[in-house]
Amino acid sequence: MSLVMTVIAGPGTAAIMPDLVAALAASLPLAGAPDWLAPGAACDLPLTGITREAAEAAAHQAIGGAAIDVVVQPSVGRRKRILVADLEATIIENEMLDELADFIGRRADVAEITRRAMNGDLDFAAALAERVAMLKGLPASVLDDAAQRIRLTPGARALVATARAAGVRTALVSGGFTVFAERVAEELGFERVVANRLVVTSGRIAGTVRAPIVTGTTKRDTLLALAEECAVSQSATLAVGDGANDLPMLAVAGLGIAFRAKPAVAAAARWRIDHADLTALLYAQGYREGEIVGG
Repeated sequence: MSLVMTVIAGPGTAAIMPDLVAALAASLPLAGAPDWLAPGAACDLPLTGITREAAEAAAHQAIGGAAIDVVVQPSVGRRKRILVADLEATIIENEMLDELADFIGRRADVAEITRRAMNGDLDFAAALAERVAMLKGLPASVLDDAAQRIRLTPGARALVATARAAGVRTALVSGGFTVFAERVAEELGFERVVANRLVVTSGRIAGTVRAPIVTGTTKRDTLLALAEECAVSQSATLAVGDGANDLPMLAVAGLGIAFRAKPAVAAAARWRIDHADLTALLYAQGYREGEIVGG
């Protein structure tokens, strides 16, 4: 199986990319010349006669502690036809339950529960119920206030716009709430949203979530169902997320990328992006700088 290694610059590393790529080209068995997808930002190295694991090990040894990402994958079928993305700490930088906790002065407490749940240290549904219960009685207007804090992750707009321009089907999946996910989906152009619904009664947050709860299984099943609906092979799907509840969909996707993920998730995922922004997902699929919409 022919492989391709994509080397992607993180913050402040563009200047060292040419020398790093030259060093990798000299040490790895290449099937052709390095191909720069974006000068100083991303380069493909076609590989031959080496395993993915060996190529990754060689790259990481060469990179050392530099903020540079590497994705090694089969060279055939890189451009995916379906994109399924997590919302919080992936498409947006926020964890929205942490933002809501600000309104009750318990951000630190809730953030710690969020961290442990996303690292897989706590049961997701139980951790969700515990955090939502803290919000009971808050006026529903705080949902709009919290939404004003949403910060798109750099590269998110370009990722979705480029995918849509290429005819890729898109879904935004979240263990968070529709009130936030639907706003982001509308702004970026995601076609489908799967998220939890907060119960609001008489203008106040009830402290509960409407069943059924969106879990990691839900996210995986959404990806598989969308692939079946679109008559797309599982290998032609791309999933991205950061938390333990994203691992099921990352595992079944043709390209499942842990994005700036929690430690346990990064360790378990087959592919990861630790430093670059979300345009890295486009470079990993072989998109060139000039093909990126709004980049």
